[in-house]
Amino acid sequence: MTAPTSTEQSGRTAKLIDGKAMAAQMTTEIRQQVEQLVEQGHELPGLAVVLVGNDPASEVYVKNKAIQTHRAGMKSFMQMMPESTSQEELLALIKELNENPKVDGILVQLPLPPQIDAATVTNAIHPDKDVDGLGEVNTGRLALGMNNGIVPCTPLGCLKLLQSVHKDMTGLHAVIIGASNLVGRPMAQLLLRENCTVTVAHIHTREIEKIAREADILVVATGKAGLVKGSWIKPGATVIDVGITRIQTPEGKSRLVGDVVFEDACQVAGHITPVPGGVGPMTIACLLHNTFLTASRHKVNPAD
Repeated sequence: MTAPTSTEQSGRTAKLIDGKAMAAQMTTEIRQQVEQLVEQGHELPGLAVVLVGNDPASEVYVKNKAIQTHRAGMKSFMQMMPESTSQEELLALIKELNENPKVDGILVQLPLPPQIDAATVTNAIHPDKDVDGLGEVNTGRLALGMNNGIVPCTPLGCLKLLQSVHKDMTGLHAVIIGASNLVGRPMAQLLLRENCTVTVAHIHTREIEKIAREADILVVATGKAGLVKGSWIKPGATVIDVGITRIQTPEGKSRLVGDVVFEDACQVAGHITPVPGGVGPMTIACLLHNTFLTASRHKVNPAD
């Protein structure tokens, strides 16, 4: 795995964890595995991505996922549905995709229009094709410490970033700020698997700054730009910044920032992910990983 990049040249003490480079390496490795699968006589893995409506950000995400899927040598099945799509119509499409042997993974892009219940849709995806790992079955498997589930892409990407720094996380105190089902809760389960001591903090946590300063590993996933200051960080800690928000600069331009004040944190942390270029690329790489994993189970070991 690609080693973290030093930022000492710019006066910082932290080392940058280059998620973009790691994701590119992962994609190359997945492509090689796909080629081996095809050489064994199996069909190309296929990922179906469903987009309901015309949310601009979602359209960008979906197109990027399709590009990366092709880059990994896999098929991409794009399913575009209008904003007016009913829940019944979407569930009918998911049923078709569940039954389609050419589709190994299904991802429904969130958010969905208000007339559609996201939980109902997510749980309609067959657990073995739930490459986002957000359905109740895969969530339960993760919570129970089982190894036959599919792990949500963003927490899995965070874990791989951490593993590039810490070969053994046994006994380290990991603090997660943010308790969402998408990142915080599954991240806690993954770090428990690594034998970390895990604290999950959230909006109601008292003395959150004090708790954050106790962390050897700090994962921040709140969606609140600049929440975590350098004074919140234990010297030498590893910081994973999941947040990404577009803000306006005083010059009238816009830029992307994370939940951590990056420049301040770099003066204190041992390792840190940038925004952008940290967790985001790894999320997509882990989606490709999950798709290949499901394809291998379907094609090579169909009885599993």
